[in-house]
Amino acid sequence: MFSPATKKKIAYWGAKLECPVDDDANYENTYWCNRDLIPIPEDRRTWTWQGFAGYWIITGANNSAWTAGSTLLALGLSVGQSMGVIVGASLMISMIAIVAGWMGSHDYLGFTVMSRAIMTACIWMGIQTYWGGQAVKIILGAVIGPKYAFMKNTLPASANVDTGSLVSFFIFLVIFCPMLLIPPEKLQMPLRIAFVMIVCNIFGMLIWSVRTAHGAGSLLHSPAVATGSTLSWNVVYGIQAILGLWSGGIVGQSDWTRYAKTPNASLFGQGVTAPLTIIITALCGLIITSATFEIYGEYFWNPFELLLHIQSVSMSPASRAGTFFSGLAFLSSQLALCIVLNGISTGMDMAALCPRWINIRRGCFILTVIAVAVCPWNYVNNASTFITVLSGWSVFLSGMTGILIGDYFFVRGAQLHRGDMYRSSKDSAYYYTAGINWRAVVAWITGIWPLLPGFVRRVQGVNAANGWDHVYDLSYFFGFLVSMAVHVALHKIFPASKQTGASPFEMELHRGPRYLDGERPQVYVESITSHEDETVVLGKEKEASI
Repeated sequence: MFSPATKKKIAYWGAKLECPVDDDANYENTYWCNRDLIPIPEDRRTWTWQGFAGYWIITGANNSAWTAGSTLLALGLSVGQSMGVIVGASLMISMIAIVAGWMGSHDYLGFTVMSRAIMTACIWMGIQTYWGGQAVKIILGAVIGPKYAFMKNTLPASANVDTGSLVSFFIFLVIFCPMLLIPPEKLQMPLRIAFVMIVCNIFGMLIWSVRTAHGAGSLLHSPAVATGSTLSWNVVYGIQAILGLWSGGIVGQSDWTRYAKTPNASLFGQGVTAPLTIIITALCGLIITSATFEIYGEYFWNPFELLLHIQSVSMSPASRAGTFFSGLAFLSSQLALCIVLNGISTGMDMAALCPRWINIRRGCFILTVIAVAVCPWNYVNNASTFITVLSGWSVFLSGMTGILIGDYFFVRGAQLHRGDMYRSSKDSAYYYTAGINWRAVVAWITGIWPLLPGFVRRVQGVNAANGWDHVYDLSYFFGFLVSMAVHVALHKIFPASKQTGASPFEMELHRGPRYLDGERPQVYVESITSHEDETVVLGKEKEASI
C-alpha cells in the first residue's frame, strides 16, 4: 500500500512524535504506558497538606461556587434554604472526595489508570475557559476603556455571544496554553499565588458591596417562592446539582492525590478546606448579589456580569481600577481552575487513548481545541440553563464514581496488581472479556438509563413532576448507589480471576538503538513483573511492522 520510502518517513515521524521519556527511566512508552501514567515515583510526590488546601480553595472559591449558590434562588429557595443546600452538598463532596482520592494517595495511580478496570471519560473545560474570557474582557475594558469594553457586536443574536466576549475568549486561550508547560508536581507555588488573589477578591467585593449598599440587602430576608412538595423536591434537586458541579473533580481526585508527599497529605484539604471554602464562597456570592440589587436595582447571579455592569455604569478611575484588579483575580482563578480541575485530569484521560504519543500536556492541548468546539457560551447565558448544566454532569459521572469506589474497596479490598494495568495480555488481572469489563459497563448503564428521560425533559423545559422527573431529581445519589451496587453484585455473582492480592509495578527494559543506520525501527524488549514470582514478557526484539 505504501512505498518503502513512505513507510520509512511514517516510522521516522512516529518515533519523533513519541512522548518524552525521563533519563534512566524504569519505563518505556508503549500503547499502555508513559511518564504521566506510571505510578508516581517518590521524587515526584511533592504535594503537602498546604498544596491540597490551596487546591480546594481554588476549586471551591471560584465563580462556579459563587454562581451555584446564587442560582439556587432560581429554584424558588430562600437564602437560608440555599445555604442549607450548600452546606449539605459540600459535606457530601468532602466525604466522597476523600474516598475517591484514597487510591491515588496510597497506590499513586491516577483515575485514568485506575479506570482501566472500568472506563474513562473527560469533561467540561469549555465553560471555565469562557468565564476566563470574561475575566480578560473585564481587564482589557478597564485598561483600554469603552472602546474595548463596549466593542460593537458584529455577531447575530443566534450566536449567543457578542464580539467582545468571543475575542476575549481566544485571548484567554493564548494566555492559558503556556501554563500547560508547568508539570503538575511544580504547580504548588502558582496555585498559592492564585488562591491568595481569589480570597482577597471575594472579601474585597463583599466589603465594597455591603458598604456601598449600607447593608446586605433585602434579598437575604425574602421568603421561599416555592412551597410544599415542590420546595422539597427542589431542595433535593439543588443538592445533587451542586454535587454535579464537583462531580468531575471528585471522580478524578486520584489524579492529584497521587502526587501527595505522604498518604494522608490530602485529607485536610478534602475534609476541612473543601466544604469550608464552598460554603463561604456561596454565602459571599449570595450577600453580594443581594447588596448589589440595592445599588443597581438588578440581581447579578454571575460576578462577571456584575463587573461588566459596573463598567457600563461608570468608567471613572475608581471603577476602572476596581474592576481591573477584580478581573485579574478572576483571571488567575480561571487559569488555576482550568489547569487543576479540567486540564490535568482530562489530559490524563486523553493520554490513556494513546500513551505512546499523548501525555498530559498534549492531552490538554487537544482538550483546549474541544473546549472551543463545544461553544460553551450556549450553556451559561442564564441561571436556569446553568443549573441544568450542573445537574447534567451527575447523570454520567455519578455512576462512574460509584463504580470506581466500589471496585477499589469492595471488589479488590484496596489491593492492586499494578503491573497488570500496563499490559494487554490475556493473563492480565484486568483483561476480563476481550479486554472489557462488561460488569462495569452493565453497572454504568443500569445507573444512568433511568435518569435520561428526566434529563431530556429538564433540558427541554418540560417538568410535570412525574416519576421520571423525580428520579432525575435524585440523579447523583441514584447513579452513584445503583451503579456501585450492581458493579459489586456482578463481581460477586460472576467473579473474575486474580481480582484480589497485590503486586508492584516493575518494568525491565533492554534498550537498543531506535534506528540502525537506516534500517526499520526496532522494538525494545520489555517485561513487567506483576506477580510475585512471575515475569511476563511483553515483546521481543524484532523488526517492527509498519
